[in-house]
Order: sequence, then structure tokens, then C-alpha cells
Amino acid sequence: MKPALVLPPEPCERWKQAAQIGIEHVVVHTLELGDGSRPYEFDELLRMKTRFEDHGLEIAAFEGGVPLTDATRLATDGRDEEISRFKTLLRNLGTLDIQVVCYDWMAGLRWARTSTTVPARGDSRTSAYDDELMRRGPRPAAADTTAEELWTNLESFLAEVVPVAEEAGVKLALHPDDPPIADVRGMPRIINSPDAYERVLDCYDSEYNGITFCQGNFAAMGVDIPATIRRFGDRINFVHFRDVERTENGFVETWHDDGPTDMLAAMEAYADVGFDGPIRPDHVPTMVGEPNENPGYEMNGRLFAVGYMKGLLESAER
Repeated sequence: MKPALVLPPEPCERWKQAAQIGIEHVVVHTLELGDGSRPYEFDELLRMKTRFEDHGLEIAAFEGGVPLTDATRLATDGRDEEISRFKTLLRNLGTLDIQVVCYDWMAGLRWARTSTTVPARGDSRTSAYDDELMRRGPRPAAADTTAEELWTNLESFLAEVVPVAEEAGVKLALHPDDPPIADVRGMPRIINSPDAYERVLDCYDSEYNGITFCQGNFAAMGVDIPATIRRFGDRINFVHFRDVERTENGFVETWHDDGPTDMLAAMEAYADVGFDGPIRPDHVPTMVGEPNENPGYEMNGRLFAVGYMKGLLESAER
């Protein structure tokens, strides 16, 4: 396995901190691109890759910052051009030996939380989702879309892009809906259960059509995490290592070592199925002295999580 961190595209103190704790692999995330860009042309990807490599870091996955929006998810104007750019991204990443792309199928409303300041251990701050509170807000404009329309659009997308991914040697890794429920404010969500993933994998049977196993989302589904890891086995192409505590109307994010999931058993399951891709900590609490400007992605909690993950990994691989 390749422990990794989301890092910004320009050298900074966080690059040095990552190197100091033994991180060699990076995840490029739209969260850190800053300007909302979605790079896909060869030269900009090349410069990003070599910039990291010049500092001893290797890009293990591209996430979020891909040329994919609701134009594709909802099959509206611009879909064909967007899919063409996505194919270009895959071909260029393959040429540069960047082997994983994480994407999602959350249309209308993206990542949803109702609080990012819930008190956690030692007066740290974490995020939470409460569906009753969320539903008090306005319906999104695309809420008349049906779940089956989203499925049709996803299946059409995969039919077009998986052959390109196979040719390029770049594995697709579909992220669960977050939160993984039937709808958010009336906007349907379809990637919300293990059975939904079975449908995704069956619609195009290829190792290049795979999963981002986001543990927090699978925990929010109420599944047995180690058993579900073993269920999907080599179709897991990327891992987000995190945990949540389920509540009556949603969930609260937890410290990695303080949630309900047996994290060592999870790490052992990844080892058992032969997972050797990137695995990164996700959605950490914000610690004292940090600004909470980027909830879930402040640095100190992620440094702690990496140390915890590396200890679990050493034990699991024995």
C-alpha cells in the first residue's frame, strides 16, 4: 500500500512535513488547486508531476480536480466536450504513469455537511451531517432528475471512458455519495450502498472500473467494513481511511483511533485482498491552533492519522 496525502500543487511547508513523516506519495485534489482549475492538458500535468518529483514526492492519484461536472452527470449541454477532456486527461496521466483517477457521481449537491465545528476529543473540531436539518433548505434546481436517469448517464459515461482508461493504464475509482443516502433535499443519490457498487462494476467488467473505498461513507451505510473490503477485493483502486459515528439523522466524523470501526481489521482486510494502491487519511478533526478554514483537511490531524495508519499497516503486513 502507498500511504499518501493531499497536498497543494506548489511547494510549501506541508510538503516538508509530509516528507518528514515518510510520505512519498501525493494525491492531487481540486481542494488544493485553489483556482477551481481542472487540469488535463499534457504540459500542465507534466510540470505538476516533475515539481513534486523534484521534491521527492510521486503523484499516486488525481482526485476531484478532473474535467467532470454536472454537464456529464446530468447529460446536459457540454457533456460530449467534457467527456472528451476527461479522455484526454486519462491518456495524459497514463503517459505520465499516474495510475488512479478518483471521481464521483454526486449531481446537484456535492459533499454535504450541516456543521464543521462539532466538539471532539480535547476540544478539537469535527464535521457532521444531520439530514433533518439539511432538508430545511431549498431543493436544488436539478432535483427533478430521477435516480434511473443518473444511472443511465453513469452507464453511458463508463461505456465511453473505461476503454480509454484500459488503454491508458489508468484505474478509475468511483467515490461513494457523501452522505450515502437516497437523496439530499430531493436530489437523488445512487452510489449509496454495496449493491449500487455491484451494479457499477457489473455494467463494465474491468479492473479499470473500480472503487474509491471511502471508509467513512461505507461506515455511514452501516456495513461491516472488513467484510465489505473483502467483498470488493481487487476492484478497490483507492482508499480513503476514515471513520464516522452514526447518529439518528446522520453521522459525526471521528478521530481515526476513536470511532466504532475496527481499523486494524480494516487494514488487515486490505492486505488480505492484495490492495497495493494509494491510501490516504480523510476528514480529520481540526486541532487547537488551526484555523478550520479547510475543515477535514487541516494538517496536524492528518499527520497524526498517517502515523496511526503506518502503525496499523506495519502490523497488518506482518
